[in-house]
Amino acid sequence: MSTHASDPLAALGSLPGVAEAVDSVRKAVDRVYGHRVMRRRSNEISSEAALRGARGSAALSGADWALEEVRRRTDFSADAEARTVGAALRLGAESGQLLSIWRQSPLRVLARLHLVAAGDTGAPAGTGVADSVGRPRLDGETVDEPLIDAPLPTPAEVAGRLDGLAELIVAGSEAPALVTASVIHGELLALRPFTSYNGLVARAAERIALVGSGLDPKAICPAEVGHAEQGRAAYLAAFEGYLSGTPQGVGAWIAHCGRSVELGVRESTAVCEALQRGAA
Repeated sequence: MSTHASDPLAALGSLPGVAEAVDSVRKAVDRVYGHRVMRRRSNEISSEAALRGARGSAALSGADWALEEVRRRTDFSADAEARTVGAALRLGAESGQLLSIWRQSPLRVLARLHLVAAGDTGAPAGTGVADSVGRPRLDGETVDEPLIDAPLPTPAEVAGRLDGLAELIVAGSEAPALVTASVIHGELLALRPFTSYNGLVARAAERIALVGSGLDPKAICPAEVGHAEQGRAAYLAAFEGYLSGTPQGVGAWIAHCGRSVELGVRESTAVCEALQRGAA
């Protein structure tokens, strides 16, 4: 059995409100997995969860489109909002392909996520835009992340903390999946290691952690839906708690992420009910 010294994430399970959040999430996930529609049509539920999760993540990054608009669009190159939605959709599709290497090489996965999110920048090789894709930012490079205005760590600090985060992921933890996924999400938001799309990448990594842990193996509980439903103000307030580093603040961030998973469960339960009625 690991100690808290060798498994620092495990200690977070005792923070205020975390045990209750973990228990509530586990019960919610078990309920939706027990829905009769899941026995026959789980692939449809997973596909719909990916679409709705992408819409929610894009909304938090400033592209708050109606679900049906996201569903019908085929061209996501027209403007910044369209590119954000397209990036979120690509990340949703790519995340499931990266589960097998997440625990072995998380930094490689994060680089791949940013590459996928950025897509074809249209900028020629040798320019700052093209050369910054798929790698952590360097000294002098700016970050385009309008939602988060917390102070940016230096590239040197980013490198050190990314290495530390990767070591925790590779080593594994006895901490509940919700705790680990919330820390990954919060740490990537805090670091903003890339020049763009950090919020989308952070939420995609949270999703990978939740799915890869076995909590949500079929990827039907999109936390991004819940993050968006709770609103940008609540998201930022909870993130400020994470940044504070206090037991209450970090516990509140984990609880916020837990509530987001529960809201994602509620969304997929509604999809199950619609399919059962023949309405979807």
